[in-house]
Amino acid sequence: MWKKFLCRNVVAILPIRFDQLRIASNFSTSATARAATKANTSAANVLNEKIYGQPTASTHPHLINRDELVVGVKLEEFKQRRHRLMVALQKYVAENTRGIDRDKRHHVVIIPSSTKKYMSDKIPYVFRQNSDFYYLCGCLEPDTVLMMSIDDKNNIKSTLFMRPKDKHAELWEGARTGVDLAPEMFGVEESYPVDNFKPILIKLLHQEKPLIWYDSRLSDLPQLNNQIAKVLDTVKCQDQLLSPITLVHGMRLIKSPAEQNLMRRTCQIASEAINDVMSCTKPGQSEHHIFAMVDYQCRLRNASYLAYPPVVASGANATTIHYIENSQLTKSGDLVLMDAGCEYGGYTSDITRTWPVNGEFSEPQKILYDIVLEIQKDLINTMLKEGGRTLDQLFDMMCIKLGKYLQEVGIVSKSIDDVISLGRAGYEFCPHHVSHYLGMDVHDTPQIPRNLNLLPGMVCTVEPGIYIPKDRSDAPKEFRGIGVRVEDDILIISDNKVEILSGACIKERTRLENLHK
Repeated sequence: MWKKFLCRNVVAILPIRFDQLRIASNFSTSATARAATKANTSAANVLNEKIYGQPTASTHPHLINRDELVVGVKLEEFKQRRHRLMVALQKYVAENTRGIDRDKRHHVVIIPSSTKKYMSDKIPYVFRQNSDFYYLCGCLEPDTVLMMSIDDKNNIKSTLFMRPKDKHAELWEGARTGVDLAPEMFGVEESYPVDNFKPILIKLLHQEKPLIWYDSRLSDLPQLNNQIAKVLDTVKCQDQLLSPITLVHGMRLIKSPAEQNLMRRTCQIASEAINDVMSCTKPGQSEHHIFAMVDYQCRLRNASYLAYPPVVASGANATTIHYIENSQLTKSGDLVLMDAGCEYGGYTSDITRTWPVNGEFSEPQKILYDIVLEIQKDLINTMLKEGGRTLDQLFDMMCIKLGKYLQEVGIVSKSIDDVISLGRAGYEFCPHHVSHYLGMDVHDTPQIPRNLNLLPGMVCTVEPGIYIPKDRSDAPKEFRGIGVRVEDDILIISDNKVEILSGACIKERTRLENLHK
């Protein structure tokens, strides 16, 4: 019987107007300064002597400042995020009718953490926290649940369900924050053992009859899915579960000043690392060795790890867009296309550079590289202007420009004379979007469409490319087997301007050639 409730959780909320996203993403300034100072001072004091399940300012002062809960972000910011989410959610329901009971003023949002995953028996993968969970509470522990509620008097409460302290488990797996320390550590009103989740939810549903916002499809905790389904069955709840993820992603889309600084740092780390790698590559090195070099250089600069399996593609391997085998030896005359980024403080970079392994572009390589770089510069310069106000508009412009430039060098037929056909021809040589949002995840906030106007605080990539496989018989022979992509990370700032976060990463062709001299 209870399994049918899992099927209810397919209700996504209606498309959100961007003014609603902006309301949810407003960052407080002086109005909360005194409260922030008090909260941050309290957090710093409590962290001095007690044992927690994640790094703190007292244990890792080289990474976390005294007034921060985690790298780069203060406790008060997490509390503000939870408050903004619940207020925005209640406002959204009041303004929308389709599929939601507008009279409901009580809401409960449930966000699960990640859980450990294993590559083989007792051998775990590196743990990475669920981004939405981390964004709302800063907790880095697995198998934990955040519950947030708001009632008809706008009283907001946050509760964490934590793994309890366990000496035996902690001997093997490391310290846990536990239940008692969680409220002061994470700024929540209450905390309980995770096993108490089910009875507390039952009690809440009986007393308040709230709408439940929970997306089982995105949960790593199957036992939580089962518990929620059984609770709904027990209390005979007839309301559908609603997904809060679009609202959360709407908040994450607009980066706070603290998040912008973290994005600057992660992009700076990756830029410097890639420069070092490009300067010391030489024919005969394995793609795998280049992978190892960029990983090493990022970690030397305090990145946690690479943000994704990098593409290190030499020669014709670069015409496979997501080539991650990274096992071939490089040869003199090859280009190397490397798509790599790192994670720092929970925020990711995503940069692509293409360079000659022997330090010199051939003539066909020069032609294609110059086309890609020129298009990328055009796209960045067009952002926030007519034709470049959304990511989808940038994509359309890339396809058209690529078709035009490839026509000029004899790769696209001269007989094509209309814009739509040129765009289609361009797309054949770059069959991926030119941009995606960037932040805590590499392909960040996937619930947010790419047709929204760019606004201050958004971060995105700009990554045109050209890929001509060896067997592409309609392309001139000298261009076959060449793949080129140039990708930078862009922050939209105020005053209708953009900041190239990865600007320190070398991309001018003459500078790339001079790296080896």
